[in-house]
Amino acid sequence: MTGSDGFAPDVPAPDEITAPWWEATREHRLVLQTCPRCVPRVQHPPRALCVRCGSDELDWAASEGRGIVDSFTVVHRAPRPDLAVPYVIARVRLAEGAVLLTRLQEREPDAWRIDDPVRVAWVDLDDGRALPVFVPDAGPSHDTEKGS
Repeated sequence: MTGSDGFAPDVPAPDEITAPWWEATREHRLVLQTCPRCVPRVQHPPRALCVRCGSDELDWAASEGRGIVDSFTVVHRAPRPDLAVPYVIARVRLAEGAVLLTRLQEREPDAWRIDDPVRVAWVDLDDGRALPVFVPDAGPSHDTEKGS
């Protein structure tokens, strides 16, 4: 898929480690790899082993898809000529503790702030998979904190 801003991402093909994650994206479900031995239990991106204890007994759990903006940057120089700028790349810390590198959408780039609450949205790809992006989470605490 190509969005109106030229967002047509190249994504890697699924492999034996990432296939369950990619399959979940086909249904717009965000899943995280889990380790039954560790706390916190989640990790992202998917890996062959737990990054904390080295276990290969990993599983998958659904994420609620909500988090906060941990860090971000506004990109003003596109890496490809067909990509519209500016756009926002961010680290989103999910409620479950995992951190995703992603795009922020549905707000002017300069309007984003650290700790803004966000929720997952999806950009469908031509092959049926989807990429998680994040949009403002308009919960009651967000409106109160921002004075809306």
